[in-house]
Amino acid sequence: MKRYYQLVEELSQHINEILPWDLVDLYESGAEPFIVDVREPDEWEFARIEDSILVPRGILESACEWDYDETVPELVEARDRDVIIVCRSGHRSVLAAYNMKLMGYRNPISLKTGLRGWNDYEQPLVNAAGEPVDIDEADEFFATKLRDDQIDPARRKKLASA
Repeated sequence: MKRYYQLVEELSQHINEILPWDLVDLYESGAEPFIVDVREPDEWEFARIEDSILVPRGILESACEWDYDETVPELVEARDRDVIIVCRSGHRSVLAAYNMKLMGYRNPISLKTGLRGWNDYEQPLVNAAGEPVDIDEADEFFATKLRDDQIDPARRKKLASA
C-alpha cells in the first residue's frame, strides 16, 4: 500500500515541476502562463494567482474533455500549451499534472511548493474581488490545521507523551 506522500513523490518523477521563482521568470519574460488552480472553490476565493482559472481536482478529468457538464473549453483547448497547475502545497498539482499528461496534455507543469511557496516568495495573490491578499493572512490560511481526530493515533499518542 502506498501512502499519499509516496504516491505524490512517485508521480512527480513523471511530470515537470517548477518553483515559484521560475514562474516569476516566466511572467518577467513577457509570457502569459496558463494557470489552472485545482484547489476547492473556498480556497480559490480567499487567495489565488491573478488570472488563474479554477478547476477543482475532483472534476479535473471531465473538465479536460468535451461533452461533460464540467467541461472547461479553455482547458480542453490548452492541450498543446504549457499548463501550470497550482494547489496549496504542490501535492494535488502533481496528481493533476500526472493525469493530464495521461490524457494527452503536452506539458502539464506542477508548481512545486504550491501557493504556500508562492506566498513565501512574497508574490502577489488576490481574493475573489481581485483585491490583494496580505502575506501574513495568506500564511495563516495556508497553514496546516489538523483536528485531533485527523492525526495518526500512534503519532498522537507519541505527541501526548512528549
